Amino acid sequence: MAKNEVKIFDIMACNVYWDFESSIMPKETHKFLVAFLPTPGEATPDLIESLTAYGPHGYEVEFKNEKYENLGKNGWFIDRQITNYWYMVNLPSGFMKEGEYTIEVKTKDGRSDKKTRLQRDAPSDAAVEAYLKHRDRIINSFSPSRTRPLVAGSPLKDVACSWETLKDAAGLDAYYVYRLCPASTPMEFDGNNLTWFDNIYLQRLTGKGDDSGLNRDEVVVKKELDAQTSYGYFVEITDANISGEANICIFQPHQFFMTP
Repeated sequence: MAKNEVKIFDIMACNVYWDFESSIMPKETHKFLVAFLPTPGEATPDLIESLTAYGPHGYEVEFKNEKYENLGKNGWFIDRQITNYWYMVNLPSGFMKEGEYTIEVKTKDGRSDKKTRLQRDAPSDAAVEAYLKHRDRIINSFSPSRTRPLVAGSPLKDVACSWETLKDAAGLDAYYVYRLCPASTPMEFDGNNLTWFDNIYLQRLTGKGDDSGLNRDEVVVKKELDAQTSYGYFVEITDANISGEANICIFQPHQFFMTP
C-alpha cells in the first residue's frame, strides 16, 4: 500500500478565453484543473488509477496520467517549489454550461477523493466583455516585450514586468497570475520548466493576503536571468484567487523579450 493518501487540495472547472496567438484552439474553451496535496517520497501520478471530471447532463472528461504537453493539452504539471502535482485538461468545445462540476480521483489502492464546484456565467461574461472591449490597449501595455525590449545594460535580476489591468481599462476587479520561462514562441513555453511563477493561490493559502493577485499590474522577477536569452511570459486574468471559485480564465497573448 502507498505511504500517502492522495487528497485533492482544490479544483478548477471554468471557462477559458484562449487568446494565445497562432493557436489551433478556438477562443472560447473551458478547462478542468485539479491540484493535489504533496505525497512525500512518492510521485503522485504513480498512485493514481483514474482522474475524471463530471458535469451537467452526463458530461464526463478523463484526465491523462502523463506529463502535460502543449500539443495534447491534457496531463500533469509539477510545482517544484512545494513539490505538488496538478493536472489540467483544456477542451476546445466552447464555454461550459452553467452548473455543478465534480472532479474525482481513484487511486491504485482502491481509495478515492472528490471535490465539487458551481460554474456561473455572469462573472465570466463580464470579464470577457471588458477584456475584448479594451484588448488592444491592454496588449500594447506589456513591458518588456518585443515592442518594448529591455535596454542594453539592464540588470538580469529584479526584472519588472508590467501591464494594464481590467481595473485600469474598465473599472473591473480581477486577479492576475504570471508565469515566465525560457522561450521564443508560444509552443516553446513549458509550464513544467518555469523560471518564475507568481502563484497567487499559494500566496492566499499561506496568509499573504486575501487580495493576493487582485488588480496586480507588475511582477518583479527575483531570480537572476541568463544573459542573451529569450524569455516568454504570459499573464492570466481570472476572477478569483481560490481555484474552486474561478469562473473564467483569460489567457492573454505571450510576451517575449531578450536579455542583454
